[in-house]
Amino acid sequence: MRVMLTTIGSRGDVQPLVAFAARLRELGADVVMCAPPDPEFEELLARYGVEPVPLGQAARPMISADKPRLSDAPKIAARMVADQYDTVIEAGEGCDAIVATGMTPAGVRLAAERLDIRYRHACSIPRVLPSPHHAPLPRPGKPFPEGETDNEVLWAIDAENLQHLYGVPLNRIRARLGLEPIEDVRGYVYTDRPWLASDPVLGPWPETEGLDVVQTGAWILPDERPLPDDLEAFLDSGEPPVYIGFGSMPWLSTKNAAQSAMRLVRDQGRRAIVSRGWADLGLLEDGDDWFALGEANHRKLFPRVAAVVHHGGAGTTTTAAAAGAPQVVVPQIADQPYWSERVARLGIGAGLDTAEPTVEAFAAALESALDPRTVARARAVGGEVRTDGAETAARLLVGAS
Repeated sequence: MRVMLTTIGSRGDVQPLVAFAARLRELGADVVMCAPPDPEFEELLARYGVEPVPLGQAARPMISADKPRLSDAPKIAARMVADQYDTVIEAGEGCDAIVATGMTPAGVRLAAERLDIRYRHACSIPRVLPSPHHAPLPRPGKPFPEGETDNEVLWAIDAENLQHLYGVPLNRIRARLGLEPIEDVRGYVYTDRPWLASDPVLGPWPETEGLDVVQTGAWILPDERPLPDDLEAFLDSGEPPVYIGFGSMPWLSTKNAAQSAMRLVRDQGRRAIVSRGWADLGLLEDGDDWFALGEANHRKLFPRVAAVVHHGGAGTTTTAAAAGAPQVVVPQIADQPYWSERVARLGIGAGLDTAEPTVEAFAAALESALDPRTVARARAVGGEVRTDGAETAARLLVGAS
């Protein structure tokens, strides 16, 4: 069986697919993956023996020092649809199935249709999928009316925005191919049986009529790499440190938030690990109580820290939760406010409601996260978080062949 996986996005979009690819390969499938041609993604794919196919532009250089402007969204969406279709239509020959994740894969769906290949869509957050039990994530386009709480109204606006962003360029290609236009791009891309790659405890799916969602559990990379020797020595040299890292978020708000967290940790006399990430964070001060970290195995690191301060990406949230580590979430964009809210609601940490909280807000959040009751709750929930989501999804796909 030959499987194509596709995504456009940051490390948080690519890494779960690599986890899925690793499990597929264990079941004997050949896997090819279409992803942005960033060197770190290519290195990650090579580590797990996955054949790479460049899709679109490299992600890291494309993300500037400022957050994307809403006015650029239609242009970006049109380029993505074209890149997805052109890449998959060429590389998909001979594949038996295509699984698409990340930013709306309208071009992938069309290529799969043209190639007559089985198609599955997977997402990592329940609020991407329409349900009367929750509101959609905001998208570029028509804004939600202020004070509107009717989820049916909000989802209708979401469908309109998706149609404008992705339906227009999708139907332009379809017209060129002599195909009828798609009037519901959301239903076309997500299908009536999407996969939900979130943990049932952290991101539960509310049963919804008309949508047969298959919740596999989160796709967690099977990473057995040891921690670097100098990091091991730092961890062994004192009390568990506070981890501060914002992953692939490169913007000024990220740097400001990280600096606020670092000042707080320094003022409290705590040890800290600062992950450089795409914002290229550095230490506020040198000393034996601070450690600057590059790329490392979070599954081995997070069980050994006092708390994880992060941006609220699905992968970091899940890995920290599975490790039983209390969290402080500072959401920056997209799905991150959802994970911030879930961490707070589950009692496994604190979720802040702004991208650049004050030191005072950080102090209250960290105090809450390090409260013995929160620590105990985080450890209890950690024992409930599933780590077999990628294997479950792989068996579903291979078993249906």
